[in-house]
Amino acid sequence: METINHKLNTYFETWMGPRDQRVKGWLLLDTYPPTFALTVMYLLIVWMGPKYMKHRQPYPCRGLLVLYNLGLTVLSFYMFYELVTAVWYGGYNFYCQDTHSAQEADNKIINALWWYYFSKLIEFMDTFFFILRKNNHQMTFLHIYHHATMLNIWWFVVNWVPCGHTYFGPTINSFVHVVMYSYYGLSAIPAMRPYLWWKKYITQLQLIQFFLTIYQTMCAAIWPCGFPKGWLYSQISYMVTLILFFLNFYIQTYKKHSGSLKKEHHKASPISTNGNSNGTPSLERTAHKKLRVD
Repeated sequence: METINHKLNTYFETWMGPRDQRVKGWLLLDTYPPTFALTVMYLLIVWMGPKYMKHRQPYPCRGLLVLYNLGLTVLSFYMFYELVTAVWYGGYNFYCQDTHSAQEADNKIINALWWYYFSKLIEFMDTFFFILRKNNHQMTFLHIYHHATMLNIWWFVVNWVPCGHTYFGPTINSFVHVVMYSYYGLSAIPAMRPYLWWKKYITQLQLIQFFLTIYQTMCAAIWPCGFPKGWLYSQISYMVTLILFFLNFYIQTYKKHSGSLKKEHHKASPISTNGNSNGTPSLERTAHKKLRVD
């Protein structure tokens, strides 16, 4: 195993240059196989979990969902706060920032970005809760693609460019996750659901963050400061894939859904509009089936 790890590390350094020594010895960062193995385990659970649950009753998980989502809300706020304060007091440049330019700020950002990487492992639980609750319609290609890729991408990012111009995407994403996980935490409490109005805007926020991240990344390519350009182009490419998938999700979930609800409303008789099926109004049932994207 040690020989395999050494060969992998040598290959990665030949391909991408020397690793950043400031993260040497940090949990899960020294070698890639653990991150890869965790991703394979995640995909196996995605494949086998629904089969295991097929003939079993769903688990409500309500209390766990509240704790989990509110816990991620707190962690996301911590990362957002740490990144914003480090960037502000470190005098980071929005247009381009190298990875060795503001030691104290760099160290603070490296610590926050390790937590950001680790949070992508914690977020695998999003999918596991879908499986346990038999919400298999929520396990879209976008959901699985996003979760499986982020952990791996950030292993490489934190090992090679753990600060500098890397800060922007995680900062804005942490803010979006404060909004998103607070929504899902509160929505697990039935009494709170009537007061939650911002679900639709979560996807809009996510799309805005992707466009802003592309813009900020392109700035460093146009006005370089020493930050490796290969990482900039890689980030732009990945952001483009997310924009395409999230736009498709938004159109399918909200635009087409809105049109079908209007048709249903016009065609429905007073009895069918106000009637219940298994104790749930028909329009409410449809609303609860809106996909979650995170």
